[in-house]
Amino acid sequence: MKTLLIVWHSRTGCARRMAQAAAEGAGLEAAVRTRLVPAETAQPDDLREASGYIFAAPENLASLSGAMKEFFDRNYYPVLDQLQGRPYAAMICAGSDGSGAARQVARIATGWRLRAVAEPLIICTHAQTPEAILAEKHLTPDQLAPCAELGQALAAGLALGVF
Repeated sequence: MKTLLIVWHSRTGCARRMAQAAAEGAGLEAAVRTRLVPAETAQPDDLREASGYIFAAPENLASLSGAMKEFFDRNYYPVLDQLQGRPYAAMICAGSDGSGAARQVARIATGWRLRAVAEPLIICTHAQTPEAILAEKHLTPDQLAPCAELGQALAAGLALGVF
């Protein structure tokens, strides 16, 4: 059975909710096992055992959150040259842009020789004040729908052997 690994980090709930929605969408594909793993606990074996990936994280100061970057730093060399060709997608929660974090994920994935199967999904919360940036995020069903669709599409592609 193929496995979709969703690795996430979240400070305010946005990226966590995005990852959960992707997992729910992927769960519609019975032929694929979905694993939702926090970045802080994801290990090289989690990556090796997966057939495809979704990485979900917030953008902080125009780059990936520290915990997500630490996940990549900690796991990069132990799995180097072991994941090539596997599909991935990225989901970013951002206050205004998100492209910096998306570029960072893409550069790391290029080093692992992963294959992007979707454009980065960036959800903009428009949080611009310190209070709004630090506040718990509550996404609307319309914001979460593309996350679920991405999870379902990646799982279906794995099940059908398209990816």
